[in-house]
Amino acid sequence: MHDIAKNLNNVIKSENPFIYDMLSDLGKNLYNQKGILSQSAEASKRAYRFNATIGIATEEHEPMHFQHIQDHFIGYAPEDIYPYAPPAGKQVLRELWNEKLLLDNPSLHHQNFGLPIVTNALTHGLSIAADLFANPEDSVIVPDKYWGNYQSIFHVRRGAHLLTYKLFNKDRKFNTASFREALFNQKSKGKAIVLLNFPNNPTGYTPGAKEAEEIIAVLNETAEAGISIVAILDDAYFGLFYEDSIKESLFGQLASLHQNILPIKVDGATKENYVWGLRVGFITYASPSSVILDALEQKTVGLIRGTISSSSHLSQTVILQSLQSHEFEKEKQQKFQLMERRAKKVKEVLNQKKYNDYWSYYPFNSGYFMCLQLKNINAETLRMHLLNQYGVGTVAINPTDLRVAFSCVEEQEIEELFNLIYKGAEDLVHSNH
Repeated sequence: MHDIAKNLNNVIKSENPFIYDMLSDLGKNLYNQKGILSQSAEASKRAYRFNATIGIATEEHEPMHFQHIQDHFIGYAPEDIYPYAPPAGKQVLRELWNEKLLLDNPSLHHQNFGLPIVTNALTHGLSIAADLFANPEDSVIVPDKYWGNYQSIFHVRRGAHLLTYKLFNKDRKFNTASFREALFNQKSKGKAIVLLNFPNNPTGYTPGAKEAEEIIAVLNETAEAGISIVAILDDAYFGLFYEDSIKESLFGQLASLHQNILPIKVDGATKENYVWGLRVGFITYASPSSVILDALEQKTVGLIRGTISSSSHLSQTVILQSLQSHEFEKEKQQKFQLMERRAKKVKEVLNQKKYNDYWSYYPFNSGYFMCLQLKNINAETLRMHLLNQYGVGTVAINPTDLRVAFSCVEEQEIEELFNLIYKGAEDLVHSNH
């Protein structure tokens, strides 16, 4: 193990041995190497005659580039496009996202958390968390309705096991009892990675205030029982809260809840700001100890440096200018209202009694999706029938659940969509009789 990694580990262990024990073997070995980048950083400040350090080419004192490419980027300076961005991301963008977190999450005020680190969107952020904290055989606690890519990120890549609890109880509220049981089943291991994804993919569900209090209470009780918890907040669809739900991330309430809990917020512009292909996300750690936050940042930067080196500079510049734009809040509100209208239209359509023969639907109040709970119809069979007979694409989550993304269906076409799903279900039921 490198001496720098040892020093970072000693710092974390002396501040909070529980967090040190949460680190994976890989996480313990990670460090931010003092190499070309640090020497270039020094040179950029002090090399007043020539700076011959960084591996880019320059021409006329600006980054060398093709003019036919630059012609597409009117209003963008070459130095904000072509050079490498720092591995942790553009400093101004990180600071601006930090301000956004405080604005969006009142419970974060007076909490100690690190400056957000730029990731290549949310999958990369989740992968960083997995690399840092998931060892083979570790338990990752997820609801029984979860995003399928968690399997690849935590199980296939890191060898951890995804263990599920029932997301909904019989009253169609968050199933606190099932959540608690799943956590306390980890008592012998002494560690659990908990993924909290609200708004939830695939159901579009976010808990209400009382349910959120119960979730926090269960996590605190688990920590008190001696189970160390890596609490990952997958906030991909943050801000798209339409009705009857909490309006902020649980990150703020977890930030200083217990020494046995390490909260990690993974979010980004991807879904929130409708820029999926730009791939700009963030990972943020919370701890009462600034020393631990610095050590985790160093390990994260070392990991980024050793995988993707850094995220797209151009994408970061575009997001930065968007956040600084006077039009940002106005346009964001316009898109929110459009998505909210679609969600309400879906509920209005689904409340027609004729659909009760073939499905009910899980609670949804946020995000991009909703989920049908099918009655005596196999979800994959229906999915294929809808695709082949009606040209309708949906996602089968498991044998009973069919996910519908209302985010990509115009409001005036929502009723037609569900009528076609109804027809498909009718076909299958009649063909079985």
